[in-house]
Amino acid sequence: MKPIFVRGISNQFRLTLAIILSVFLLVANHRLDPVRQSLASVFSPLQYLASAPGVVLDWSSESFATRNMLALQNKELLRQQLLMSERLQRFEHLRQENERLRALLGSPAYLDSRRMVAEVLEVASDPFHQYVVLNHGSRSGVFVGQPVVDAQGVVGQVVQVSEMTSRVLLLSDVSHGLPVRITRNDVRLVANGTGELDEIELRHVAKSTDIRVGDLLVTSGLGNRFPEGYPVARVMEVLTEDGQSYARVTAQPLAALDRIRYLLLIWPASDSGVTLPNQLVAPAADHPAVTDGSNTDTTIPAVKTVTPQVKLTTPDTNAAKPVASTPATVNPSAETVRPTTEVNQ
Repeated sequence: MKPIFVRGISNQFRLTLAIILSVFLLVANHRLDPVRQSLASVFSPLQYLASAPGVVLDWSSESFATRNMLALQNKELLRQQLLMSERLQRFEHLRQENERLRALLGSPAYLDSRRMVAEVLEVASDPFHQYVVLNHGSRSGVFVGQPVVDAQGVVGQVVQVSEMTSRVLLLSDVSHGLPVRITRNDVRLVANGTGELDEIELRHVAKSTDIRVGDLLVTSGLGNRFPEGYPVARVMEVLTEDGQSYARVTAQPLAALDRIRYLLLIWPASDSGVTLPNQLVAPAADHPAVTDGSNTDTTIPAVKTVTPQVKLTTPDTNAAKPVASTPATVNPSAETVRPTTEVNQ
């Protein structure tokens, strides 16, 4: 007769078996890596298949959100395009009106015929010289003395050109000088660099000069380097001290000289008063003053509205300072005198 209660495996035996199995797995753990890798390779397709529904759901929701975002951006761009088109129409009207007024005044229109975007390749690390190197050179038509601007205003001018690159001297460099004028009253001055990226100075400004904090300085067009009207800086400080003959005037450049990356190279129009350096002497040689052979040297007296003449000289391509200009005199005996070069005031 079988016993009712059968005695099972003792707990001591189970504990001993578990300890032995644990020790075996700990010892053989590093030897099981190839097995684990093989199993992972076998089951990886199943893992991708299991995660596929979630990936598809995420992609669908992202695509839907992206489509909505693109639709909103498209509407915003269309709105901006409409506003820009309306503004362009107003600017076109102003341009046509400006051309008509210039035709009535007989003054040349200083319009730029060509522009080129250039990227900054190198920024000078020398604290005594401030310049940048651009990725365009003589192969692109870049020339020494060429104006360079950014989205806010004047940056400087080209002082050295190679075949593939060009060096631009910043207007904040101590050796750079730029003829400017105040837009409020057309007072003409010269802006010089101080060595600081955020500061330029106006030297030899008489105390009686009408200049105020906040005045906007733009290029005057003198010197045959920069076309007229490009923003340069805004006056930040005007100091007059007793015992000093001149006021100390500092201005802040409008161009972001400390974070420039893309710049705009400007070419002068063929019929403008801004001439390429190798053509500066041609007008004076081709059009001498007309005389009738008389010995008188009397000059024509000044009148109320006169376009001043500029005596053109060949600029030094190694220097950054603009060419000085002096009024020219003509013989009164000539009926018509062709001016050397007209400079738009």
